[in-house]
Amino acid sequence: MTFNQNMTMNFNVFLAAAHVGLSRVVWASSETTLGLPFDVPPRYAPIDEDHYPLPTTTYALSKVASETVAGEISQWSGIPFVALRFSNILGPADYQEFPLLWDKPQVRRWNLWGYIDKRDAAAACRLALEADVSGSTSFIIAAADTVMTRPSAELMSEVFPAVPLHGAVEGCASLLSSDRARQALGFVPQHSWRDHVPG
Repeated sequence: MTFNQNMTMNFNVFLAAAHVGLSRVVWASSETTLGLPFDVPPRYAPIDEDHYPLPTTTYALSKVASETVAGEISQWSGIPFVALRFSNILGPADYQEFPLLWDKPQVRRWNLWGYIDKRDAAAACRLALEADVSGSTSFIIAAADTVMTRPSAELMSEVFPAVPLHGAVEGCASLLSSDRARQALGFVPQHSWRDHVPG
């Protein structure tokens, strides 16, 4: 049901956008396309767009298939399609729960302890509408840090000891890389839970 509903919805919206001649489509894909939840360990970290596709649920598969559909419609319509693979969208009220996670790294292993502040998610949408892009592109949208107070490399060593780290991972840096969104869209996350909850 999830796959059918998502595919029908996205296909109809994408096709309608092409038929009415919209100048651009910016839509919400998902971090799940990258392999979440990581019951099977990721291939490497930090995760970037090259980790795609690795759908492990029907929801994730619907997003992968929708990205494929977006690519085809973009190709024959000439309309840019921008898929934003949002991490777990949260806000200041949600951050009050983070201290309960700090001594339980397994609880949030499913997305490598990632998140995105809802204000930064909104900013990413605006940037995607304005950026100089063409074709069908997809970007990871995640906060600059994790939800944890322990260093990210230490968390990976404990929870995913066999997963290689690509490059240095400093402090509590995110394990979901938004570097390509920064390069293509100018996206730089401005908000952190650390501004709302004492660490």
